[in-house]
Amino acid sequence: MSEHERQLREALAQIAAVASTAVNGGTYPEDNPDHDQAPEDTPAPGELVCTPKTLPTRLLVKAAETAKHINPANAPVLGPLAAVAGGFQVADPLRIAVVTSKYWGPTPRQLTVSFLETTPADLKARILSHMNAWTKTSGISFVGTSGTGNVRISRGPGGYYSYLGTDILHIPRNRQTMNLQGFTMNTPESEYKRVVRHETGHTLGFPHEHMRKDLVARIDPTKAYTWFWETYGWDKATVDAQVLTPLSEASLMSTPVDQTSIMCYQLPGLITKDGKPILGGTDINQTDYAFAGKIYPKPGHRAAVHEEDWAEAEDVEVAV
Repeated sequence: MSEHERQLREALAQIAAVASTAVNGGTYPEDNPDHDQAPEDTPAPGELVCTPKTLPTRLLVKAAETAKHINPANAPVLGPLAAVAGGFQVADPLRIAVVTSKYWGPTPRQLTVSFLETTPADLKARILSHMNAWTKTSGISFVGTSGTGNVRISRGPGGYYSYLGTDILHIPRNRQTMNLQGFTMNTPESEYKRVVRHETGHTLGFPHEHMRKDLVARIDPTKAYTWFWETYGWDKATVDAQVLTPLSEASLMSTPVDQTSIMCYQLPGLITKDGKPILGGTDINQTDYAFAGKIYPKPGHRAAVHEEDWAEAEDVEVAV
């Protein structure tokens, strides 16, 4: 494709987007759930937020089976009371898939990383070093490969995102599992910490912290719709999906809610009910490190066990 043809295509795409916005009354049309794409504007540092990708609906049950095969603890507990509390039938595989976690399991492992575009060696090394910041406590590490990696990174259009945990195994091998639009050696170090470490958290299976029920409850939906439209061009459906729909606690093996986690958006007091901001995280904090170490223990590491003791005469005999 010539440069002239490329420019013409971009111009036509922009015209189509403007026309679509007008036809839809100032909102973007709903994304095709099987082909969800983010805006292609080049982000300025600190302006673009992460928009995690989900698999097409047709693959959710398969992905849940993969997650449970890799790590049996991913399977939700679905006893009679859980079914009542969760509001779904145990016989509904799709609903079960929604509350299936996507963690890689406690066995230490390396995930290989490749890049879709030609990428300088120093840039590859820099990105990998930030991905491996999680190895301070985590038993999962990332290593570059000249072949096709488990994690495949693009620096092209699409914004910032990563598929969640074991879901990356279901992404076609010619497609990225993580997108770091526009990252170069000139990108500030603070953005490497804020973005690369955040997206790697998603690859490890960590969802967005700001979508925990307690934090979602603090957000005023009407204010959120207005602010996200004016700031990012997000329509109501996108805000609902990315901000206002709380995660199922049944799908989490988590610490208490932490608004300074690297996995939490920074959200302004303009959209909260009490006018106080949700602080958000700019780097992996101690809670993040503790949680990563808990679910992905490093080789030879054992969590401290504090054993309570009492006199043998106090032992309780249980009739069985």
